[in-house]
Amino acid sequence: MRPSDAVRRPSRRTVGIAAGVVSALLVAAVGFALVRRGEDTGRTGAAPPAPVSVRSPKPANRSFEGVTTFRGNATRSYYGEGPVPLDPVVRWQHPEDGKLCSDSIVGVDVSEWCGTGWTGQPTVVELPEGGVEVREGAYDGNYHFIDGETGKAVRPPLVTLDLAKGSATTDPDGFPLFYAGSRDGHLRVVALDRAEPETLWSIDGATSVPRPLRNDDWDGAPLVVRDHLLAGGENGWLYVIRLNRRFDASGSVTADPTVVATIPGFDDELLRVLGDHEVSIENSVAFRKGVVYFANSGGLVQGWDIRDLLAGGTDVERVLRFWVGDDVDASIVIDGQGSLYVAAEYQRFNERSREVGQLLKLDPSRPDDPVVWSIDAREIGFEGAGGSWSTPALYGDVVFFTTAAGRVLEVDRDTGTVLHEMHVGAPSIASPVVVDGVLILGDCLGDLYAWDVSDPSVGPPLLWKMRFEGCIESTPAVWKGWLYLGTREGYLYGIADAEDGG
Repeated sequence: MRPSDAVRRPSRRTVGIAAGVVSALLVAAVGFALVRRGEDTGRTGAAPPAPVSVRSPKPANRSFEGVTTFRGNATRSYYGEGPVPLDPVVRWQHPEDGKLCSDSIVGVDVSEWCGTGWTGQPTVVELPEGGVEVREGAYDGNYHFIDGETGKAVRPPLVTLDLAKGSATTDPDGFPLFYAGSRDGHLRVVALDRAEPETLWSIDGATSVPRPLRNDDWDGAPLVVRDHLLAGGENGWLYVIRLNRRFDASGSVTADPTVVATIPGFDDELLRVLGDHEVSIENSVAFRKGVVYFANSGGLVQGWDIRDLLAGGTDVERVLRFWVGDDVDASIVIDGQGSLYVAAEYQRFNERSREVGQLLKLDPSRPDDPVVWSIDAREIGFEGAGGSWSTPALYGDVVFFTTAAGRVLEVDRDTGTVLHEMHVGAPSIASPVVVDGVLILGDCLGDLYAWDVSDPSVGPPLLWKMRFEGCIESTPAVWKGWLYLGTREGYLYGIADAEDGG
């Protein structure tokens, strides 16, 4: 339930909440303020995190470098490459003139939406000819393609007919293809080897399944697995689409997609116990060893074995069904042992939510009793609701959860013990990332935090904090000394250490 609702999204009033805190001159000039290392943390001259032996998960893309999808790989556990800036400044702002805004209808009301929203994370691609391209959707209805060092557009935008509110995916196998949804109801396969982005194929969430529920938006980042595109829609269905990617005789990329399966993200038992049809899929599906995992806004966590589909067959089998009782919009994260980390909201206020908890580790090899541990996080933090909208982040032996009320929990992955707790402003609905022992997270006050989490035996010290105008709902991308981020104020930012130490 994202910007298609009258609730559950920060309003334009919320977007401007931080404006009075920063001086008018500074806001007009650069749109942020910075608390540097050691300031208001009890530390002086904080050093960079020491090298750590944490083994980083690999990205989905192997033939080129970059972050090609939300959280980087099929298990949603890759966050980018360091180093992370330690004295960050805004090096560019896009656009330089105007803002990324458009009007969209919510119910019967027309309102203005600006910037980048919940689930939005840039993809970052190192180009064969050199340079870095940042690709990001925005509430002006466009996907933008930007030079990572200058913030200048490198190709015309991909125009959609409504908010580009979710995360898109760059093809991880080297095809110049881009997979992008929109609130206009269409999921697109887009060629990027033309003078401007060209939609080769699209599918309509309202007409492509026999029983669409809720609406036809697309929030989650599609996932490419073995020439198949896996995507969940707000109509409540999971799509498995064979892409049939090729290059034609002239060397141009082509695709001839075929929908090989549509799998309901709901069942009659769920609808009966809920008493409503609010069961959209808004997370980015995850995948491991032939099984695709996702959840819906009715709280149903599922795993479907699609190995036969990927091999050209027609069989699918549900291997996990677990009801957490409430909306799961955050993406499921899978660790190296196959365990699932799930963050649920608390807005239905039902008995199941109170029983199960909101922050969970599940073992899908025990489908009848998958809960390894859970943590209660019912405190109210976002428009009358509690729990978490944020995708968990794995780092070594710990997992980081954040809650809408602004709690940031460092949790032992084996035991579920809360090792440390930090706090950010509420509401906090962006997802954290961890790179090189640095945890990065934004909140809806406009603050972007970085903590040193390289040593789990001590409480994480704050390295720095930047303040922007507008709620930070989106997840930053980290790439070789840069952070790429959008806010609800209406801009995309390139953030790095100052040039030449200036």
